[in-house]
Amino acid sequence: MAEQWNYTVSYQHPLRTTNTHLASGETVLTDAPTDNHGLGQAFSPTDLLSTSLAACVATIMGIHVEGKPYDLVRLDAKVQKTMAAQPRRVAAIAIAFEIEVSSEASDQDLAVLERVARACPVAKSLHPDLEQNLSFAFTRV
Repeated sequence: MAEQWNYTVSYQHPLRTTNTHLASGETVLTDAPTDNHGLGQAFSPTDLLSTSLAACVATIMGIHVEGKPYDLVRLDAKVQKTMAAQPRRVAAIAIAFEIEVSSEASDQDLAVLERVARACPVAKSLHPDLEQNLSFAFTRV
């Protein structure tokens, strides 16, 4: 049985990669950050790690509200990454979610939605030493 690969990564000098999603052909560039010998002209790999947590939360919330008596009208997130030096790694990710839901959402619906969001697969895959600071501001519209 042949191995089925999902993605490819190609190194491009200087300190850049092209990452391809094989099923769709979509690509994402990464660039080393300016504080680590790079040009900082694209997301760094640690930027993608941080934003993937926000994207995962948003996706899980969207999945959760399917078939519910309320809608997810708008979701925006601001992401902040904090690096540690020894060893160089992502030490903390702070994400502020601003979420508009339709007026049919109850307080209990929003509590469940937040609990489901905090249990997204990316959140559960990150090392426990990586601090995850997620805040949720819900507005009914």
